[in-house]
Amino acid sequence: MLFAHDTEVALAGTAALINTLPEIDGSDQLGDLDALDRFVQEWGWTGSRTNDARELREVQALRHELLELWLEPDDEQVVGRLNHLLREAGALPQLVRHDEWDWHLHATDASAPLAVRMAVETAMAFVDLVRTGELGRREVCGADACDGVYIDLSRNRSRRYCSVTCGNRMAVAAYRARKATS
Repeated sequence: MLFAHDTEVALAGTAALINTLPEIDGSDQLGDLDALDRFVQEWGWTGSRTNDARELREVQALRHELLELWLEPDDEQVVGRLNHLLREAGALPQLVRHDEWDWHLHATDASAPLAVRMAVETAMAFVDLVRTGELGRREVCGADACDGVYIDLSRNRSRRYCSVTCGNRMAVAAYRARKATS
């Protein structure tokens, strides 16, 4: 494990949230409240929910901001964006323990809006990336026609695709190309 468990989950969850953008695969995977409910459940987001159109719009809008953060090549700009996110949310890191999670950091109250909690969790996870010099672990899928993002948590930084599906698709394409030339 490179980072604390909550950091790794937050980074993977951020990539998953970004990958719900319609620009990534052609359809908005967070197009309605039911989709948001499934996403929140799948990624284990805790705290209060309003379950209304405003909450959905706020989370949908956050995805673009997080994509810009993910793709930002300049470390100083990343830090500026992180500090902005934390400042805007009035983040106050604290150790908490709940559900099946042992001690970990939360930087917002459980009653904060979902999009704010998501932004702050991302910012706190990115703080760990910055402090350890590991911003290079943010990646964009290497598959043809895929702009999905992922966090490479492998020891040797060998991951190349955002999903098994993309990896399999590229392996099949490479196999077919080899067969066509033999």
